[in-house]
Amino acid sequence: MLVPPTPDNEAARLAALYALLMLDSPPEERFDRIVEFAAREFDVPISLITLLDDDRQWFKAAIGMGGTCQSSRDISFCGHTILKNEIMVIPDAHADPRFADNPLVTGAPHIRFYAGAPLVLPSGYAVGSLCVIDTAPRTLAGVQLAILSTLRHLAVKELTTRVQTASA
Repeated sequence: MLVPPTPDNEAARLAALYALLMLDSPPEERFDRIVEFAAREFDVPISLITLLDDDRQWFKAAIGMGGTCQSSRDISFCGHTILKNEIMVIPDAHADPRFADNPLVTGAPHIRFYAGAPLVLPSGYAVGSLCVIDTAPRTLAGVQLAILSTLRHLAVKELTTRVQTASA
C-alpha cells in the first residue's frame, strides 16, 4: 500500500478547508442529494463527498458506509485523488500496487473500483473528493466521467455557498 503523499501546499490547503467551516458539521440535504444521485447514476453501493483533514478523511455525505463518518487519511483513496485536478479511476484496486493491500480493499468495505473527482475550490486548493465506489471491478465511459465531473462542480458550488436563512 502506498500512503498518499502530502501536497506541497498542505498548510494553505488546510487553511482553505478550515475556512469552509464544514468539517464535523451536521448532514445537509444538499450534499446528501449529490451522493444519492451519484450512487443511482453509477449503480454503485458507495458514494461519498469527503473532506481531507490533516490526518483523516471525513465524510460530509455518504451512501453505503453505514455509520462510518471518517477514516484515516493514510489509507484513503481520496488522499491520492487530491494530488491532481483530473478524475482518478482505479478499475480494479486488487491489481493496483498502490491499493492492493490497503485495508479498505482487503477488508470492509472491500473496494475494487474507485472513481474520485477532486473538489477544487476557486482558490485552486483541492479539499476533498466526490467519489463512487464498487465492490466489483469496472470502468467508466466518457459520458460517465463527464457526469462525475459535473457533480463534482455542483459539490464545490455547495461547499462554497453559504446557506441563506429566510428572514421574517
